[in-house]
Amino acid sequence: MALLYKLFVSFFQVGLFSIGGGYAAMPLIQNQVVDTHAWLSLSEFADLVIIAEMTPGPIALNAASFVGIRVAGIPGALVATFGNVLPPMLIVSLLAFIYRKYREMNALKSVLGTLRPAVTALIASAGVSILMLALFGGGPRVMANFQWLEAALFAGAFLLLRVKKPNPILVMLLCGALSLAVGVL
Repeated sequence: MALLYKLFVSFFQVGLFSIGGGYAAMPLIQNQVVDTHAWLSLSEFADLVIIAEMTPGPIALNAASFVGIRVAGIPGALVATFGNVLPPMLIVSLLAFIYRKYREMNALKSVLGTLRPAVTALIASAGVSILMLALFGGGPRVMANFQWLEAALFAGAFLLLRVKKPNPILVMLLCGALSLAVGVL
């Protein structure tokens, strides 16, 4: 029962403080499940992010469900998911009421505009953490541990997505196939 309570509180905090969507929640989820409670290793967390991205639905909810089921089975998944959903439901209901009542106020427009840089920084932080894990394999950040294949795949995928704008799923499949081919050879 104490474990279910910890799952609920941890993901309630994630839901309460993650402004900007699932990617902005990733550093908060990492802090709770890797740093604070050690439910997952950093490598397992990186795998969780990849799976949560590929699974249909919001990334933070998928992550909550996966962590919950890993830590405490089906009840853990339900508790973690509910803990993650409850704060946004309450906040959005309150904000909808306030926005409908005061939507023409300049102060409200200013507050919403001020949140954009903070959300961008949270998303960038999550991206850099995952990139560093991919490039250095979770070990000390020295060139001896540098993952050259992953760096080349990242650079190639980034350029391909920016220049040609293909379907991202096809780019992911191509990177997976190239990585598998290099690993087999």
